[in-house]
Amino acid sequence: MKALIKRFKADEDGATAIEYGLIAALIAVAIIAAVRAVGGTLSTTFGDINTELSSE
Repeated sequence: MKALIKRFKADEDGATAIEYGLIAALIAVAIIAAVRAVGGTLSTTFGDINTELSSE
C-alpha cells in the first residue's frame, strides 16, 4: 500500500495536463480579445464604406 501511495505522489501526468489546459485557455482568451478589438474596427470601417456608397 505504501508503494502505491508513493507512486501516486510521484506521478506528474495530471499536472502536465492541467498546465496544457491553462495554456490553451490563455490562448483562447487572447484570441477572443484580439477578434473583439479587430471586429469593432472592421464594423466601423465597413459602416463608413456603406454610408459612402449609399450616399452616391
